[in-house]
Amino acid sequence: MNDKPPSTSGTGNTSLLARIRRAIKGEPWSRDEIQELIQQSAMDLDAEEMSMLSGVLEVSETQVRDVMVPRSQMVVIDIEEDFDDILKLIVESGHSRFPVIGEDRDEVLGVLLAKDLLRYFGRDEAKDLPLRKLLRPAAVIPESKRLNALLREFRASHNHMAIVVDEYGGVAGLLTIEDVLEEIVGEIDDEHDQEEDEFIRPDADRNGKPCFAVRALTRIEDFNEYFECELDDEEYDTIGGLVMHELGRLPRRGERVEFGGFEFAVTKADKRRIDLLQVQRDSS
Repeated sequence: MNDKPPSTSGTGNTSLLARIRRAIKGEPWSRDEIQELIQQSAMDLDAEEMSMLSGVLEVSETQVRDVMVPRSQMVVIDIEEDFDDILKLIVESGHSRFPVIGEDRDEVLGVLLAKDLLRYFGRDEAKDLPLRKLLRPAAVIPESKRLNALLREFRASHNHMAIVVDEYGGVAGLLTIEDVLEEIVGEIDDEHDQEEDEFIRPDADRNGKPCFAVRALTRIEDFNEYFECELDDEEYDTIGGLVMHELGRLPRRGERVEFGGFEFAVTKADKRRIDLLQVQRDSS
């Protein structure tokens, strides 16, 4: 059997998928060979299809630590918080699942689903609600787990969130099923994400200091006008481009960089682009 990828001549996506199917039935190719075939098939596939097929291959090589929401960016609920404070956090974050912690972020007691709490909204017993009774068990996974294995676990257990721990058992971050799927299909916007159409908006304070959510496509001149600063816009047009320049590469979610009197934290990104940044004035 010919062990080289076949010629990509032919018409349409159907012929390409048929060739891949025939190859899979015979002697298996390496991922590099299949990736090469995808890249050679630019005439048969549009950019979105090529990106998705590449994402399918990459997900089996990607580890949880590469895409998780880092510990510092986790939105958590303290078990001692009262109903009104928890409700405010749920509304402000727009999330549907929250790790609930005890004395610190390494003590995850369980996961709270917003729908489990909201059923008590407006009822008298809400103020004395025993939060522990609403918690669901937290799935715990190591940083080194590969995304394809995690996706199978999510499907089998019907969990949508997992707590990521490091080699010492400390909490390193969290990962949701949406994060895994976004590695394949790209960014998935939900109703709360629509708020990000505003390029710069105030965000929850961090360490008692005001923060701002800034889209990576924000033009530097607009950023300068908003913050009354003078970041250089001669070589780059957007804040995302400037952040990548300062790091010298495409940053991962959770990475931080300081320049121009600001601290920039990447809060949403994939292998292709930065999408959202959390910005805070440098305290130094």
